[in-house]
Amino acid sequence: MSTAVDEVVEGPETLAELVSVLSASRPAILLSIDVGTSGVRASLFNESGDEITGSRVISRRKSNSFSAFGELNPDLIFDQLVETIDQLFSNSIHASSQIRYVSISCFWHSLMGVDASGKPTTPLLTWADTRASQLVAQLRANFDEGAIHTRTGSRFHASYWPAKLVWLKTEQPETYQKTSQWLGLSEYLTLRLFGDASVSVSMASATGLFNQANCDWDWEFVDQLHISRESMPKITDTTTQAHLRDEYAQRWPALNAATLSAVVGDGAANNIGGGCCNRNRVALMVGTSGAMRLISEGAPPQELRSELWCYRVDRSRVIVGGALSDGGGLYRWLTDLMSLVDSVELESDLSRMKPDSHGLTVLPFWSGERSTGWSANARGGIFGLTQDAKPAEIVRAALEGIAYRFALIARALDTIAPLANVVATGNALRSSPTWLQILSDVLGRPLMYGGSPEASIRGAALLALESVGKIASIEDVTVAVDAVFEPDMDRHAVYQRALARQEDLYQRLIGN
Repeated sequence: MSTAVDEVVEGPETLAELVSVLSASRPAILLSIDVGTSGVRASLFNESGDEITGSRVISRRKSNSFSAFGELNPDLIFDQLVETIDQLFSNSIHASSQIRYVSISCFWHSLMGVDASGKPTTPLLTWADTRASQLVAQLRANFDEGAIHTRTGSRFHASYWPAKLVWLKTEQPETYQKTSQWLGLSEYLTLRLFGDASVSVSMASATGLFNQANCDWDWEFVDQLHISRESMPKITDTTTQAHLRDEYAQRWPALNAATLSAVVGDGAANNIGGGCCNRNRVALMVGTSGAMRLISEGAPPQELRSELWCYRVDRSRVIVGGALSDGGGLYRWLTDLMSLVDSVELESDLSRMKPDSHGLTVLPFWSGERSTGWSANARGGIFGLTQDAKPAEIVRAALEGIAYRFALIARALDTIAPLANVVATGNALRSSPTWLQILSDVLGRPLMYGGSPEASIRGAALLALESVGKIASIEDVTVAVDAVFEPDMDRHAVYQRALARQEDLYQRLIGN
């Protein structure tokens, strides 16, 4: 017994290090890929859902311009994906692995067209492309938005397929006519890698054309929009069993027997990777954008608040929440604009400010508004500026302004899961304890922070491993909590008044 203790003491110093060593000794069986608006990430996992130490590769997008997210080149993204996998398998240890499964996490709401040969007819239009906003009023005039929201889980908005397809048909009729099939980015990637353009339940569920109750396209709405049924991709189950095309199976011998086991929306994957897999935990994520989401088993809610959306993780689970178009992207835009290059100094300045002490009100809609009002014409604004305003005060006001929008989403989610704990994730929060404390104070509830900095990669891996029976349930996997931020209720009271001021300004300038 004493010998065993000595061996442990002389090896890894912490339990986390010991787990890391043990997981690295188990063979990798799954490649998990996350394709986000900021870049591509890939890593290997063993059959228990542990990430293989040293296997993660992160490839950032070359453009840091937030405005560039609206329209992207899908072929450049595919090339970046291939380069990322090349880099992962450039390590001889990983190249000698025999990977059995592939999982993909990809951002929701993208749309592109392909012709009969699978070549793109359009650029990739993301949720950040707001050009279809002008068609939202037309949709609201022609259809019962409440009924469509209940069926599809989506409001009429430029980020979803209905408005985008009507816009393309109106503004680019020749392109529309030569398009054989409409796809999202994930389907285009799987078409090129696996020769399979079918869409997963998770990805289809966030298009605005999917019936959440029967897990199929909402054919009634598709027909009413005069969209060809043949142009809609086939919806597949989570496990497709598609194998890599010969070109890529030869390029990556470790993957020559692998099957595609899960394609999931990044929001759902982020929840899973962050340990928020049931009604007991709500995930609050701040990346380029922001969202609050909860996962539950069974059917979608019979009544869905207008502020919220409802999509699917898979056929047995729904995910309900609200989304902000501005999160870390707005923070980065402000710091770049004002040349705030010293992040440590900025964080120190932000932490010393008292709540709402700057006299500013920010409407954080630089990229438009999704939740809670779903305004097609919302624009950002900073109100109350004087010549005395300091750059750090503007940033602090923006962080608080984003937190107020989260508070409105939280109120709506409380009707579904009123006692849920809030777990914060996202790289935009990792370097700012001040923002985490602001969120806790604004919400008036404890905020847990922790888990993997790349939760979407892990979430997609866990869902795939569950689908092939390697783990019993995604709910069985625990996630460490690094810190808990407790709310200061005196500050909460200050923020409640500031939130009311922001809402009053919103209603005057934007609200219907």
